[in-house]
Amino acid sequence: MISTTTNPEEQALLQAAFRSFDEAAHTLQQSYSALTARVEEMDAELAQSNDALRRQLIDNEAMRMRLDGILESLSTGVVVVDESGVVTRSNRAAEQLLGASDVELRSRYIQEVLADRGLSVSDRPQRIGQSVVSISQVPLRNDSGEDSGHLVLFQDISRIYQLEEQLQRKDRLAAMGELIGRIAHEIRNPLGSVELFASLLQRDLGEHQPAQRYAQQISQAVRLMDGLLANLLLYMRPVRLTRAWHAAEPLLQDSMELAAHAITKVPVTTRIHISPEVPSIWCHDGQLKQVIVNLVVNAVQAMPNGGELEISLSREPSQTLGMSAVRLTVRDSGIGIDPAHRSRLFDPFFTTKEEGTGLGLAIVHSIIEAHHGRIDVESTVGQGTACSIVLPHPSVVESPSLTANPGGEAEHVSDSEPTVREVVLMEDSSYD
Repeated sequence: MISTTTNPEEQALLQAAFRSFDEAAHTLQQSYSALTARVEEMDAELAQSNDALRRQLIDNEAMRMRLDGILESLSTGVVVVDESGVVTRSNRAAEQLLGASDVELRSRYIQEVLADRGLSVSDRPQRIGQSVVSISQVPLRNDSGEDSGHLVLFQDISRIYQLEEQLQRKDRLAAMGELIGRIAHEIRNPLGSVELFASLLQRDLGEHQPAQRYAQQISQAVRLMDGLLANLLLYMRPVRLTRAWHAAEPLLQDSMELAAHAITKVPVTTRIHISPEVPSIWCHDGQLKQVIVNLVVNAVQAMPNGGELEISLSREPSQTLGMSAVRLTVRDSGIGIDPAHRSRLFDPFFTTKEEGTGLGLAIVHSIIEAHHGRIDVESTVGQGTACSIVLPHPSVVESPSLTANPGGEAEHVSDSEPTVREVVLMEDSSYD
């Protein structure tokens, strides 16, 4: 049996204890509610922070991808180097110029990379393979403005270098042309007198006299020299050039037949590739045949032990000439061109062959200039040479003054049509 206390003091104490317990429980409940609210608030703040961080990471990744895309799209080669001079990054243009991948370049000293290729940081033109570049260095700084390495920039100046060479070549050709014309005229007058006296001497000498043979040799030498002077005068005297649409395949085949005398001398494998996009060429057929023959003869003579000769014709991007164009390339696997001779290839009388006159490529250059085209030469010693001719390929829309027609008939050329030298000289000279 449980007894119930009736002591008032005990009841009061018990009631006070219950009240304290209720107050403590209420306070605990309030604290728990406050803690729960704070946890929920912190969860919301954390979720917002996570969202902000996630967005920032996405933005940073997008920015990194854009920067990578910009870096890889640059035509300028870029190599990132740290404070110690070690490569940490490179773009595609630099990899192509240096002939190594980003993985192969990383962790190497930039000075070692450049030295292996005979290069240095300099504004002067330096050749890497077929490209001409200038190499510069700029500091790389972080957000605090402190140096964190540097960038090595490879600027491809091949086209600028070619334009400078062309300008210098034109100046040389103009000066040489004027001199050639004057000398040719001055030589031809006394040469005519020599021919006259040699003819009179042959007439006065008996047929069986030994001296008559000498007189005949004098006349023969004078005629050969007069032929050379005639070519020089024709080279200097411009005439009107009439261009027309000519079927590409017959034109190339005729040119190869004209060059057969050189091709048959050595074992040469010949290939001709004509793009279906270029069924015809806008040109003076006789002059273009002469260009092709000279280039083919040069290519064959650059392969004294035989090799491969390839002729290709294809469309060219319009930005090359600023208009629709085609590219005709004559490529050989011969001995290549000495870099020291490259800038003088198209100079009159420049030849490395004892029996050559040095007019073949000068005439080629003159004809292509008259067609408003250009000629590019790429060569590697011991591997071969490629001579590429870029010619305008007009359409009716581009040149309304030209009555072009698909039948290959000759078309009208206005008085403003460019000129060309009518030259009959075919020179068997090589460009080695």
